[in-house]
Amino acid sequence: MSKRAIYLVPLSVFLVMAVYFAIGLTKDPKIIPSALIDKLIPEFSLPPIDNGTPQGYGKGFSSADFKAGGISVVNVFASWCLPCRAEHPFITKLSKMNVAKVYGLNFKDTPKNALKWLQELGDPYDAIGADPRGRVGIDWGVYGIPETFVVDGTGKIYFKYVGPLNGDILENQILPVIEKLKR
Repeated sequence: MSKRAIYLVPLSVFLVMAVYFAIGLTKDPKIIPSALIDKLIPEFSLPPIDNGTPQGYGKGFSSADFKAGGISVVNVFASWCLPCRAEHPFITKLSKMNVAKVYGLNFKDTPKNALKWLQELGDPYDAIGADPRGRVGIDWGVYGIPETFVVDGTGKIYFKYVGPLNGDILENQILPVIEKLKR
């Protein structure tokens, strides 16, 4: 091997790796493929965050709720999550549109803090399940909150969004997915 080739091989490898990493940096980190897309949701049962009477507080939910037909949105949130607070008005807007059932998965939170947060900001959820240890969230593939899932009427995860929802994401990503599932 010539001296020139000895220098060109490592340089070529470095350039190929640099291009590969540069392409990776241009991708949106919120669009992360989930291994659960087009798969049935995991089997689970979540208790309510409280046995009180307000909407959602006294109702937990389970995987059976998603297999009864109808489109559902699952929003993973916690009282300690600042981006969850920022997206809450958009979850409320989605709930008021009545285009899907909206479930709240309260992730690694205490019932007391979750209730206080919901009383302050309002409760947009049809049911809220408490996941204080995060085990159900892990089964869903949650690694950072907020995360939002769209589930079809058979219990299959159709869409996942990582990060806080805003008006643009709601209008251009979540609602089109729901409309597509309604057809």
